Amino acid sequence: MGKNSTKSYFSRDNIRFNIHNLSYLPRWIIILIDFSVLVLSFFFTYLIFDGTGLDYIVTKRYGVFVGFLMGVNLFFFWLFRTYAGIIRHSSYIDAVKLLFSQTAVLVFFLFFNFLFELYFQQKAFLNTAFFINIVLSFCGLFLYRVVVKQTFELYFVEKNNTKLIKTIIYGTDANAISIANALKFESPSRFKIIGFVDKNNQNASKRMLDLPILVLRKKLPSLMRSVGAEGVVIADKSLSKEEQVALIDQCIEYNLKVFSVPTILDWEDQKEISQKVKNIQIEDLLEREPIVLDTVSICDQLKGKTVLITGAAGSIGSEIVRQILGFEPKKVIILDQAETPLHHVGLEVETIKGSVDIHSIIADIRDRAALERVFKLYKPNMVYHAAAYKHVPLMEENPSQAILTNVNGTKNLADLSCEYGVHKFVMISTDKAVNPSNVMGASKRIAEKYVQSLHLKYKSDHDIYSTKFITTRFGNVLGSNGSVVPLFSKQIAEGGPLTITHPDIIRYFMTIPEACQLVLEAGAMGNGGEIYIFDMGKPVKIIDLARKMIKLAGYIPDRDIKIKIVGLRPGEKLYEELLNDTSKTLPTYHEKIMIAQEIQEEFLDLHTNIQELIGIAAFFDNDDIVAKMKKIVPEFISMNSSFQVLDK
Repeated sequence: MGKNSTKSYFSRDNIRFNIHNLSYLPRWIIILIDFSVLVLSFFFTYLIFDGTGLDYIVTKRYGVFVGFLMGVNLFFFWLFRTYAGIIRHSSYIDAVKLLFSQTAVLVFFLFFNFLFELYFQQKAFLNTAFFINIVLSFCGLFLYRVVVKQTFELYFVEKNNTKLIKTIIYGTDANAISIANALKFESPSRFKIIGFVDKNNQNASKRMLDLPILVLRKKLPSLMRSVGAEGVVIADKSLSKEEQVALIDQCIEYNLKVFSVPTILDWEDQKEISQKVKNIQIEDLLEREPIVLDTVSICDQLKGKTVLITGAAGSIGSEIVRQILGFEPKKVIILDQAETPLHHVGLEVETIKGSVDIHSIIADIRDRAALERVFKLYKPNMVYHAAAYKHVPLMEENPSQAILTNVNGTKNLADLSCEYGVHKFVMISTDKAVNPSNVMGASKRIAEKYVQSLHLKYKSDHDIYSTKFITTRFGNVLGSNGSVVPLFSKQIAEGGPLTITHPDIIRYFMTIPEACQLVLEAGAMGNGGEIYIFDMGKPVKIIDLARKMIKLAGYIPDRDIKIKIVGLRPGEKLYEELLNDTSKTLPTYHEKIMIAQEIQEEFLDLHTNIQELIGIAAFFDNDDIVAKMKKIVPEFISMNSSFQVLDK
């Protein structure tokens, strides 16, 4: 190594870099430091008793005794592995190990002194002095670990170039303490924890982890501003969903950061805990309690069976695939016409499929021959039909495609399900099928009518009919392909504006996993012919959703990010319904699932009309197609559309 390289290696910047990257001390250094502490403790004990005129070491074999003392200490260090911990992460466990080690040394030498006195008629050392020696050793060993721990903490916190978020922890239970510890040792650090909040104000004068427990006299944002906090981690697992949503709403109203974390079960894995502390997502603001599923009935229906999912590359279809795999089916056939998305889903489920056979099929549900080959080859027991065209403005411009896919595609699948003895056929519908105001909703309503009439036909033809047709109907799904949330996220990332069709427009929302859970539950409970509607919770005003998303992103609505009203799109309603005007609901054993009692139509008349509609769709005359749809679905009244003239 040259002179210049040696000089640069020991330069101030390089030494600083090495210290900064020193994640732990080697064991030989820890043993060397521990040995030095033992020597100093022995020396101070000797000086103390020498000053009083008493002999610490009575025996004349002074050197042998000191060597023996150090050797026994090192043995108990090895036995209790006091050197194995990372010093900068020392905890009470390390203190306990040191206490056991030094106590063992004390007991060993007291017993040794007793035997020495029996054999040589004199003690080897003064017991009182040895006790003080052990106390000094323990204090020294523990103290230097505390000093190293604090030095590392101060060094890395103070020298961190990134600005830490001053944060309070909402909660004072074990969950909150574990989260605080995890965030304290997170690397790189994101948060500077400045206190805890006890919602009951029972421990206001106390401290935890040397941090104050803050008194919540007013609303949380007022407390946070008073202590200079910029964010809050909600760690109190006793909070109800309503209480959590209220807290989040209060905080984002004042542009304060809110973070959530799941309940901690593994208290040791602090790195994993800190990684789970995340920003509140818009899904967290839905005032909805977790769904409890009847897993037994779902498992009975799916375990060991062959299941076909159409539209499996879509947001709903792919989540149904993931959830079904948890019920141990024999085979799962994932079918879609979109090659790349289906490939991605196939790669994903390969890692979680277990012993389930997965077959990826590229096929269009409009192609009956291709579908028949699938039914003939795999003979599915269950069909979950999620394939559909769903974008309202696009279908308003392309009604023939809505008919060929949503109506004829469903008809192909339903007919083949009857022909090949499928046990249950579960169709995913939409709230836009209720009193439809657009082509997409009307096409889904026609599909609903067809599967219901097919059920009636087979029920009347046979005492025991094979396929049970079940329809599930729900509203908008947060995060699904083409939904408003990903669109708003993209617009926020681009600096705005957020585009909203009307300031008064409202929609029902649920999360993708929640919707798919209810689909599985409804499929398990259905006996055929039912249209199940889901409890969608409270309707959400889209402009309020936009403002919350802007605030969650750390911006101020109408100042940092603008909101632009662009007008209703063709076929769009201000609000959606889950029931027709003439419909009633019946409860089920699941509080979030109800049965819509729709007027069911005879198969022959409806089948004739649908066949005519499919034939008309092949000529791509939009007015003729929509006029026929309005005859099949009399409640189909176009809104904000060129097809309104057909209603006159």
